[in-house]
Amino acid sequence: MLQFQTQSFDQLSNRHLYEMLKLRSEVFVVEQKCIFLDQDNHDQFCYHVLGLNGQADMMAYTRIAPPGVLYEESSIGRVLTSPLYRGRGMGKLIMDYTIKQSQEMYPNTTIKIMAQCYLEKFYSDFGFKTISEPFEEDEILHVYMVK
Repeated sequence: MLQFQTQSFDQLSNRHLYEMLKLRSEVFVVEQKCIFLDQDNHDQFCYHVLGLNGQADMMAYTRIAPPGVLYEESSIGRVLTSPLYRGRGMGKLIMDYTIKQSQEMYPNTTIKIMAQCYLEKFYSDFGFKTISEPFEEDEILHVYMVK
């Protein structure tokens, strides 16, 4: 059963911080074969949405950046589902929850994301609109989208 917790960087337990960084590395660096520095000096200013099961294992994750941290708008990023739990709809559940959290935290701002092109339809189903031409970031095609 997926349960959500939204925590500031300072609220993260050592265990959750470790699991978050391990999972992001597993998905974005190893699985996607993308060599980049995931620790980008923004995590300290963001809110972290943890999708946990009853035993506190991290099944899914996103982060919410306040306006002015990554973009003028608020932002959602580092969206992932653990490879162990894919195909169960968790990506949709955590994204829906994260959008609601972002809108509650920052009600008067647009949400801007940098989406991998192959996920453009996924994000458009949540009401995001593409606002850029595709561009390469870390050798992966992306677009900017807003909601």
